[in-house]
Amino acid sequence: MTEQRVTEQRVTEQQVTEQAGVSREGEAGLGMYPFPQLRAAYDAYWHAIRRRVPWLPADLTWHADVHSSWRSPDLVVGYTCGWPLVTQLADQVQVVGTFEFAIPEAVAHRYRSVILARNDAPLASFAGAMAAVNGPDSLSGWVSLVTAVHGTGGAWTGEVRWTGAHLESVRAVKSGLAQLASIDSVSWAHISRLEPELVDGLVLVGNGPEVPCLPVIATRHLTPDAIDELRAAMAASLAEPAMAAHRNAMLIRSFVPLDLADYLPLLELAPGV
Repeated sequence: MTEQRVTEQRVTEQQVTEQAGVSREGEAGLGMYPFPQLRAAYDAYWHAIRRRVPWLPADLTWHADVHSSWRSPDLVVGYTCGWPLVTQLADQVQVVGTFEFAIPEAVAHRYRSVILARNDAPLASFAGAMAAVNGPDSLSGWVSLVTAVHGTGGAWTGEVRWTGAHLESVRAVKSGLAQLASIDSVSWAHISRLEPELVDGLVLVGNGPEVPCLPVIATRHLTPDAIDELRAAMAASLAEPAMAAHRNAMLIRSFVPLDLADYLPLLELAPGV
């Protein structure tokens, strides 16, 4: 390829990127289920998406702290939790959609968290117990737990051990540092497959409310046409026959386009104080 053709190609790529509403410098992350065993599958999925949408970042960025990526000026595409979306990010990002997961707790693009303990007992009996919670901004780990035990608008009456991650919440219950935890059901399915010894002896005592699965988000600077292009690529890439093994690893069936309006009803679940 001549130097002139290389230059022309670079100019064309720059124009396409600018038309989409993003700069050529940016980051994409899909690390809400950051198990090392899943990275190859998510990377393969992203590369299939990018073959269809060349203005996207070439590779996924795997953040040590995914929370900081949601507000990063470099964000192009990200993956977040429904609660931070509706309480903190609604005016800063756009919703692209979510996934339909192949797990028992999911129906289409909605699912329920699983509430686990070491002892089988009625869920109501855990009022006042020590709970292991990944964080106060977690829909599945905190909001769903309070709603399931105390009802919508209820307040937690027991103690809380903040763990920083669903996996650590499972470990806290397993070791006896906490009596129960509410776990994102996709995380629970992955932990059950990848670390079966950790879940041995734990029992499921209930489920959280049915909510949309985790939202894929994009910078608010993306144009409507770019959002449509991204949605189409995410759906088509998952449907590729070559993606079958990766779909199975990620426990994903399909991609479902959604908007912010599909998540705003979550605000009705706000815990009391």
